[in-house]
Amino acid sequence: MVFRSRRLEDLLGGRLDKVRYGDIAALIGRQEAVEAEDLDYKQQHYGSDAKSREELAKDVAALANHIGGILIIGMAESRGVPSRAFDVDLDDRHVRDLQQRIAASTAPSVRWEPLLKENPANPGHGLLLLTVPRSPEAPHAIIVPPTKPTSAALRYPRRAGSKTDWLTETYVASAYRQRFSSAADRAERMRDIEARLVTSELSRTRTHLLVTLVPDVPGEMRINQRSFIDYKEQLLASQPLIATETRLFRHVSVGSHRLIVEQRSDRADSDLAHLYDDGSGIWAQSLQTSVDNDEDPTDRVRSLAGDFLAHRLMSALIFIASHARDRCGVAGTVAVEVDLVDGMYAHPYAPPLPTSLPGRPARREPYPLAVDQVPPFPSGTHCTTAAQAEVTALVDDLADGSTGLGPVPGSDHWFGDSPVPGGWAW
Repeated sequence: MVFRSRRLEDLLGGRLDKVRYGDIAALIGRQEAVEAEDLDYKQQHYGSDAKSREELAKDVAALANHIGGILIIGMAESRGVPSRAFDVDLDDRHVRDLQQRIAASTAPSVRWEPLLKENPANPGHGLLLLTVPRSPEAPHAIIVPPTKPTSAALRYPRRAGSKTDWLTETYVASAYRQRFSSAADRAERMRDIEARLVTSELSRTRTHLLVTLVPDVPGEMRINQRSFIDYKEQLLASQPLIATETRLFRHVSVGSHRLIVEQRSDRADSDLAHLYDDGSGIWAQSLQTSVDNDEDPTDRVRSLAGDFLAHRLMSALIFIASHARDRCGVAGTVAVEVDLVDGMYAHPYAPPLPTSLPGRPARREPYPLAVDQVPPFPSGTHCTTAAQAEVTALVDDLADGSTGLGPVPGSDHWFGDSPVPGGWAW
């Protein structure tokens, strides 16, 4: 699987496997192409001496233990900014040599993929890209002997800005626990994220669509003063509703391990999203419904347009998945849960609805809701207060707006070529 990164793709002008030599050479002298936590430059091939073997292992393991990234071999840098292209040999011998060295010097072996960008004016030579995704098998250790005395006995590197840090024993222990308990943690994580939002928004009484995403392998987003300013600018300038120019969110704040993105500061039945530092996210959307004019109140039905529901659902999937991939370095599969609820008290994780106080009118039961869908999905009415669907998908498919979502085993709900959830009706 080709490593994907929105930041790097925007920098280079396309997917890493599609960009050409000239696209990378055009980075020379550009300050925005400075070395970063996901980008590193090497002027020439790694040597065969012990120090070079150690450096190679450190560089790839540091990316795999963080958010992933690329090493560009054949590019010199000055103060981190690419300064000149030094074309290197692109023969199979160098690629095979890298494969053997990385396999022999990291544990578990770091997975990576080479991308060869040949210079049309210099056949057989050009730039070699080592693409390293965030690893589900992290933490990766360097197992070659150190070439100079070091206090980092554990030898677990991680990328930190344009430099490399060494993981502490506590961090390594947590990473091992995460590796072996990810499935159970993922289900618990999904519940915690939904329950946190639902219980804090119980005053919402309208129909709501909640879309929650949790990555199989958590990512990492550092939230500090500088990064928050950047994230805030990005989110306020974003247009999360697909095929529109609407800038929906107007407020960004910080919560525990998350960014809180709101349409209005009072939150009253407006759009609200929580974007977590591990790539998880949830977006709660208030949906407008209409009631028919049947003379008999017992026969009245509320209607929700299927195309409107599909538009909101797909917008949420793209928005949250883009956060997971592009801010947190998430790769691979993610779990998605979608809830359509008649107010927050109808959500499965909400507390019991309070009993009406004496002298106050009882809560009016809502009319049944029907989702008006287009063929081949039939409309229907089923009296319930909530509907739920779960699915697993590739984060790249979601972030790119694809609809490659499959059925959930044991569930009647599925997502196919149409983004409309089949069978959802109250």
